[in-house]
This record gives sequence, structure tokens and C-alpha cells, in this order.
Amino acid sequence: MHWRFLLLFLLLPFLGQAQLVNIETKRLQTDSTRFVLNADFAFNHSNNDGVSVNQINGTLTTQLKSKDLKKTYLFLGNYRLIDADEGNLQNSWFLHTRFNYKFNQLLRFEAFLQGQYNQLLVVEQRNLVGAGLRLKWMNRENFSGYLGNSYMYEVEYSDRAGTTEYKHRNSTYLSVSYLSKSKNFSVTNTVYYQPLYKNLKDYRLLEQFRLDIPLAEWFKVFTIYDYYFDSKTPLNTREYTSQLQIGVGFSF
Repeated sequence: MHWRFLLLFLLLPFLGQAQLVNIETKRLQTDSTRFVLNADFAFNHSNNDGVSVNQINGTLTTQLKSKDLKKTYLFLGNYRLIDADEGNLQNSWFLHTRFNYKFNQLLRFEAFLQGQYNQLLVVEQRNLVGAGLRLKWMNRENFSGYLGNSYMYEVEYSDRAGTTEYKHRNSTYLSVSYLSKSKNFSVTNTVYYQPLYKNLKDYRLLEQFRLDIPLAEWFKVFTIYDYYFDSKTPLNTREYTSQLQIGVGFSF
């Protein structure tokens, strides 16, 4: 059993966080370990000329596999709050649960439920359910690649637009990972494309690049860059966010 606790230090503060989350980098890639638990928690307090700002960020990821290692259950939860004397600057949460069934070394079935909230975006809350297939299209000594396609039914709530929308959406993702021969670093790049079935011009796009550099068996540093784009919000506007995270991880 592995217990891994990650402490994340953000070197570039940000207020916007995309509602499209890259689950690919949240998967706990273990071949024979049946139970894995990751937990993050960070708290920051600052006082600038009498103005106080408190930041809380917590993430829990857990994964459970069946005895035959064919069934995988994944749960992910995140909460973020940035609070100042003038009020909340950001309040967001994210919950995701996923079931994965392995047919063979190449093909898997996936089903998932998700709920999320972010007060800064036009679509403050989104709930969805979906299912689809995941294909391992590349498996070499240092490279691995995955392609996934799913159907999603989602409900979007927007207080700014005063709307509640029910949508049928496709979700396609492509992921490529590289692990150096010396295992001094690894790189993962993932792209998600999520159009409406009835209107392909209405789509969401997420691109994430992640670099991990292990400095010891129990210690690593990492960098993550996210870009999110929504081609059509309920206000008939376009919306995008980007974020850069630099952190350190500990494994015990």
C-alpha cells in the first residue's frame, strides 16, 4: 500500500480556475497496487497594509482496484477558497467519481459522475454524467499514449445569465506521456475537446502540460500549465482561463 501526501506551493497566484478538469493527470498509475490515497492541503495568510487575505486549498484523490485488477474506482475532491476583508475573491469546489473496466491491455470502458462550482465563471455550476471508451494507442519503453471518447449529459447553471441549460455533449481526449530512460523527468500533455452534438461550434477546450522531476525516491518538483476555452457561454460570449502551478511532492 502506498500513501502519498503532496504539498503544493503556488508561485504564480491566480483567481480563475477552469471548470473543465484534466482527469488524466489525476489517475494514480499503479499496475498492481490495489489502494492508493493522495491528499493535498495548503493554507496561506497574508496581511498587506492591514488588508488580510486567507487562502485554503485542499484535494483528496483515492483509487481502489478489484482483486483481478480489472475494475478501478477513482474519487477526486477539491475545495478552494480565497477570502479577503472585502469578501470572497474565489470560492470553488469539484467532485468526480469514475469507474473503469479493463477489457484487455488496449481497451477499457469508463463511466463517471461529476459536479463542480466556481463563482468566477459565467457557468457557476455544472453537473454531468457520462460513459465511453478508453484506448491505449501507444505503449513503448519510454512513451505511452491514450485516446478516449465519451458521451456526456450535463446541466449548467448560470446566475449571471439567469439560465439553466441541459446539454448532450461529446468528450474526446488525447494524452501522450514520456519518461526519460534515466527516469530523471517525465512529461505529460493532454488535450480535451468537448463539442455539443447539435452544434459543433459550441465547444470547450482544455490543454494541459505537466513536467515532473524526481529529486529522490520520496521527493519531486513539478510544473503544470492549464489553458481552458469556452466558445459560447450562456451570455453568448467567449471565455478563457489559464494557470501555472509550480509545486513539490512528498511520498511516504
